[in-house]
Amino acid sequence: MSKRRKCDIAFVDCFTFIFLLYIYYNIGSLLKNKHTALNKIGHALHWFSPEYKKFTFSKEIQDVARDIVGFKKPVVVQSMIIFKPPNIGAKVEPHQDLTYLYTNPPKLTGFWLALEDATLENGCMWFVPGSHKDGIKARYRRTPDKDSLKMAYDGAQPSPNEDEWVSAPVPKGSLVLIDGAVVHKSEKNLSDKSRQIYTFHVAESENTKWDELNWLQPTAELSFPELFR
Repeated sequence: MSKRRKCDIAFVDCFTFIFLLYIYYNIGSLLKNKHTALNKIGHALHWFSPEYKKFTFSKEIQDVARDIVGFKKPVVVQSMIIFKPPNIGAKVEPHQDLTYLYTNPPKLTGFWLALEDATLENGCMWFVPGSHKDGIKARYRRTPDKDSLKMAYDGAQPSPNEDEWVSAPVPKGSLVLIDGAVVHKSEKNLSDKSRQIYTFHVAESENTKWDELNWLQPTAELSFPELFR
């Protein structure tokens, strides 16, 4: 990690621990044990954690990226563990990953690994089939320029009708591929079981440009590593 600047969530060479906001009192004390209240860890486990690095760059993942997704020169741009803790796991609102991790032209895929069973009760994923064909509804980007850490949306997030959604419960060990343009969400975990997953995003770098207004940027110390190493 960089020793020349303070670690910032806007750069890939950092670990960030993100807690569920509603488990705090206004005075800052925790309502829940900090380990229970942890929502996610990001965004460079694919590089700094030996176990997750081994999985991310495994031959099996490379084969999927090449043979199923059709990547030519993919790079790994970020990774996270999402804990979705029992009883308090937060809802994830409908969104498209390319809103946050934009490439021109758009070419991004999420690799989503279920570390535990993902069920209707503990907050499995939901998708809107065919929504990847409808374009990107909004961008979340640096404002007013690439040197700013102020972020803003330039449009409204997708809001599909309830009857458009299809649930995607999967057992532990399942790998789900998420097109960067598909609309997806997950509901709150109100069960007594957690729903832990590991996810990372892969972008095409051949004839494709990473947008300099994206919230997440590579650094001199850690560029986006090529998946086919």
